[in-house]
Amino acid sequence: MSPRALNAADRGRGPHLWRFTPLQRTLHAFVIVSFFGLVLTGLPLHFSNAPWAQGLVRGLGGVGAAGLIHRFCAVITFGYFFVHLGSLVVLARQRGWKRLLWGPDSMIPQPKDLRDILQMFKWFLGRGARPKFDRFSYMEKFDYLAVFWGVAIIGFSGLLLWFPELFSTFLPGWAFNVATIVHGDEALLALSFIFTIHFFNVHLRPEKFPIDLVIFTGRATSGYMEEEHPLEHERIVQTGSLENLAAPPVSRTVYLWSMTLGFASLALGVTIIALVVWAVLH
Repeated sequence: MSPRALNAADRGRGPHLWRFTPLQRTLHAFVIVSFFGLVLTGLPLHFSNAPWAQGLVRGLGGVGAAGLIHRFCAVITFGYFFVHLGSLVVLARQRGWKRLLWGPDSMIPQPKDLRDILQMFKWFLGRGARPKFDRFSYMEKFDYLAVFWGVAIIGFSGLLLWFPELFSTFLPGWAFNVATIVHGDEALLALSFIFTIHFFNVHLRPEKFPIDLVIFTGRATSGYMEEEHPLEHERIVQTGSLENLAAPPVSRTVYLWSMTLGFASLALGVTIIALVVWAVLH
């Protein structure tokens, strides 16, 4: 089997089409790196009694080094979040807020998403056809909006714990106890979702297995788009935009780096879930 056959976005007929911009791919890379940094440095504190916690902290350079890494990754998180917000403002000025917030290119949930969810369950039960998705399915929108929720809840509670002297000037003491609980439990919820549901939907379901590198390379075949996002593909064909979206082949260097980062992320995520299950059961 050709190595490229492992990538679901390379399967199917037709030329490659651009799906994600360089900025979107770069921000996603920062999401991956910072998220793993936060998880690896936060888990030993959350599960301090687990048999693997001390070894993980020692591997990170000790408690002090783990704390520095955690804060550095938090800065990266706020950085990519605000860069993304800035890009949305620029996009809104170019296309208009209405198109950004509503319509086929929007990441905001719409009535069609609810219909797609109901249709998906019918398809699971053999009671109907699989729903046809546009540019973003309800699964992708949920993942996207979860980042906003995570940065807001986990990020703000983390700031309280990072700068207690500042926030204690106008917040009661019990707020920091709540922040401690919220920060740890919401982070645990986030990593559990990412490393199970997200990984399955994006990489491990039969159509995508063993990996989908579209967010790394930014492009996918026309056949892939027709299968995964048929309504968007249909619109591209009808408007004659195929040539405008035509993407050059992925260079060998970019492809190998994408494969390495993708499979490393999958392996590390599954390992982390195993450690969490181990800690919970023991």
